[in-house]
Amino acid sequence: MRILFLGDIVGSSGCDALKKNLPDIIKKKKIDFVIVNGENAADEGVGITEKICKEMFDFGVNVITTGNHVWDQKETLSYIEKENRLLRPENLIKPSPGKGFQIFNTNNNLKVGVLNLMGNIFMKKCDDVFVESEKFIRKNILKENYDFLIVDFHGEITSEKMAIGHLFDGKATLVVGTHTHVPTNDARVLENGTAYQTDAGMCGDYNSVIGMDKNNSLNKFFKKEAKKHFPAVGQASLSGVIVEANIKSGLADKIENFIFGGDLKNSN
Repeated sequence: MRILFLGDIVGSSGCDALKKNLPDIIKKKKIDFVIVNGENAADEGVGITEKICKEMFDFGVNVITTGNHVWDQKETLSYIEKENRLLRPENLIKPSPGKGFQIFNTNNNLKVGVLNLMGNIFMKKCDDVFVESEKFIRKNILKENYDFLIVDFHGEITSEKMAIGHLFDGKATLVVGTHTHVPTNDARVLENGTAYQTDAGMCGDYNSVIGMDKNNSLNKFFKKEAKKHFPAVGQASLSGVIVEANIKSGLADKIENFIFGGDLKNSN
């Protein structure tokens, strides 16, 4: 079972690169299941729309996760209630529209659980992610409730992400971080069999400041006159991980960093 997880899709550049390349990547890499974080996919670089979700599903995405920008496009509040393939963080303050965990069936009748979590440090207020994760682990068991479990941890700091990785070690197929838009070089299988990477990076133009126009971002840092942040629109790199998952155990046999095209170059 080969699972592709791609980090935050940023603006039209990221969406266009995904649309152009994902079908061929799925075929070439023999991918069985695709998850992307779509919380920055709208043209403004924040939030996601129904139209973008439907387009992503059409060209091969199975599940879309989100994070702190999930409600930045107001239509998502209603759309997420009827589309179970679009997730929001499970530990958002309750009640919140939609769901943060779902189980999906693959074409070969395997069950993939996808859990979307958000960190507590330097992020919008949400329930304690460690408490909620522990509750989840008590209720849901790998190879009993699902064949595989993918955890998207949308967080700001590396220590929080690593701690969640260790908490889920042996209980999830993959724990991968999103939100900081820079791919980390620490892809590995943890000692109890869970694949892990601190941040998947983004799918966007890296000739930028985390996907946003670099000149406008510099003006903001210098406190000069600047516009509201808007995405860079050059050629995007697709960044994420590919996990080879063991059907018998539900754990990871292998994880590899995946970077395709754009300024980060094609390493695969």
